[in-house]
Amino acid sequence: MIRVLIADDEELIRGALVALLSLEPDIEVVADVSDGRAAVAAATTHRPDVVLLDLEMPELDGIDAAREIRSVTACKTIIVTRHARPGTLKRALTAQASGFVPKSTPASTLAAIIRSVESGERYIDAQLATAALTETESPLTARETDVLRLTGEGLATKQIARALGVAHGTARNHLSSAMAKLHASSRVAAAATAHDNGWI
Repeated sequence: MIRVLIADDEELIRGALVALLSLEPDIEVVADVSDGRAAVAAATTHRPDVVLLDLEMPELDGIDAAREIRSVTACKTIIVTRHARPGTLKRALTAQASGFVPKSTPASTLAAIIRSVESGERYIDAQLATAALTETESPLTARETDVLRLTGEGLATKQIARALGVAHGTARNHLSSAMAKLHASSRVAAAATAHDNGWI
């Protein structure tokens, strides 16, 4: 029996996945949760074979949750997304996700992917892979990426400086540089652009 954990903040979709996958004779849904942080906790508690993670969730997104889950368990992870942005596939692979699939995947196909991933294979949806191959590389430095990621998490500039252990002026300079590169009118707009492109 393949033990599966499902994490999705959309209750209707999560409920449908639980119901449909539970019909499979060799799959048992051991838990379902509504955010990334809860997914990490449930994976640690239940130790499922495979964790299905919605890409966009509160607390932690699916990729960050996958990274944390892989750091503390042997669970395989599959990222499920409605909108594949450029860069997200690379982030998923860096987080050691074993699968990357669109939300439009039929339940029977998803069950087959779960079996494949559980057996040690990796599954990347062909259309998502094609999009990733034609993506634009991030123009941001590692530090610019950090400041925009923290901006996206709602931190003020002083808090960003503290979190990164740099001077307030240094954090401000990184934000200004990132805004210029992304032609953004504000640091929040720059963070949104970077997120939409999968760079943070």
